[in-house]
Amino acid sequence: MTAPDIPITRLALFDLDHTLLPIDSDHEWGEFTLEIGWCDPGHFKARNDAFYAQYQAGTLDVHDYVRFATEAIRLRGPEVALAAREQFMRRIIAPAIRPQARALIEQHRAAGEQVIIITATNEFVTRPIADALGVKELIALRLARGADGWITGEIDGVPSIREGKVRRMDDWLAARGLAWDRVETTFYSDSMNDLPLLERATHPVATNPDARLRGIAAERGWRILDLFT
Repeated sequence: MTAPDIPITRLALFDLDHTLLPIDSDHEWGEFTLEIGWCDPGHFKARNDAFYAQYQAGTLDVHDYVRFATEAIRLRGPEVALAAREQFMRRIIAPAIRPQARALIEQHRAAGEQVIIITATNEFVTRPIADALGVKELIALRLARGADGWITGEIDGVPSIREGKVRRMDDWLAARGLAWDRVETTFYSDSMNDLPLLERATHPVATNPDARLRGIAAERGWRILDLFT
């Protein structure tokens, strides 16, 4: 088979927070750890809210944030942290998974597209969410682990945020013998942080977009999808 005859691979890429979910799972995990008494209320909530505002503004230092966001997990160890995550999934995430999000995923899967969630939120929080949505392929922020196998608070490799999402997709494609010119990609996202990957996608879809992204999508003629209205 000659190169021009190789079929195009079709991919459906989804951001997670405020795209497939109507909440920010990273921020909600922080609020949940506050609720169960893992953190000092005044100090933690102020910093969690400040980091979230920085993310929305596109100014977040992701390394500082991950050290902060994983501190409670690190200190309590795997057994306690994993049990808390199960509770978080039942109480916070399960009610936030909407039928229209599942239907959108299934629409792409039924069309023969491979579905991938690509998110700036760390893998500890997002792996069970992807599983609950029935999505095997997850590109999330990887957490470095120490000699004991547990989370250190540092990031492993390129963080999947802003331009890092494009770099992580480059790596995902290369690992499968693919390249951008041999794939057709639809990418759904709500956030200006994802503008680099939206610009790289064949079919960018501004999904539940923030005001700035909505304006850019309108100017460029991108599809705008308000999934949760």
